[in-house]
Amino acid sequence: MRGVELYYEERGSGRPVVLLHGVWMSSRFFAKQLDPLGARCRAIAVDFRGHGRSEKTESGHTVPEYAADLREFLQALGLRDAVLVGWSMGAFVIWDYVKEFGVGGLAGTVVVDEAASDFAWDSWPYGMITPEMLRDLNAGVQSDRAALIQHFIPLMFKGEPAPEDVAWMAEEMALPPAGVASSILLDQTLRDYRDDLAQVTVPTLVAFGGDEKLLKVAAGEYLVERMPDARLAVFEESSHCPFLEEPALFNQTVLEFVESLG
Repeated sequence: MRGVELYYEERGSGRPVVLLHGVWMSSRFFAKQLDPLGARCRAIAVDFRGHGRSEKTESGHTVPEYAADLREFLQALGLRDAVLVGWSMGAFVIWDYVKEFGVGGLAGTVVVDEAASDFAWDSWPYGMITPEMLRDLNAGVQSDRAALIQHFIPLMFKGEPAPEDVAWMAEEMALPPAGVASSILLDQTLRDYRDDLAQVTVPTLVAFGGDEKLLKVAAGEYLVERMPDARLAVFEESSHCPFLEEPALFNQTVLEFVESLG
């Protein structure tokens, strides 16, 4: 696959549901989805290049490159009529995939707690990362990454995550080499998909956490208004990770959406 080996796990059979993680994260974040989804479909969680247990390449760390990897991954596994589930940066990968390759072969998409852009562009009210913040985040990656990760993890949750959960998440987030972590942070932060949403013509579920530490629910409403066939589900007891904070409700919501596709 484009000269890179991607790690993935799968469960079950039937319609493929491909789980795509966020920046610095990994397929391990979907551990609570694989078995429940796999009971009723073919659930697949994959690590992007440079992340998790995938090959740690020096190059190719942009959202369009990850989307191209995804296309070859789907082709290599013969996945047709797939549902792509993109959490955080994973949603950007979906939008770049559709932008470059269209929706052929896709049955639907699921966007999990991501805005059309993370950057605080002029006249864009839902961007959370200013130029100064991006500078400081990158400096943290290069100078004290462990402290940066420990600061960021609680922001993803409505409640205080258990120490053992913080430990494994920090371990996963430290797996991308520092150069990879800086490169993909910069690239994904400066992406803007506002003008591309109308191309997502397949049915789409937009799943947002009701706790707004990182993103506003209004950013999810913006997506629904601009994609031709989209609906919003708000998980009131979650922040950025409804699949971890409300896994049973999240899994059931996704399964109902997938099965509604026929």
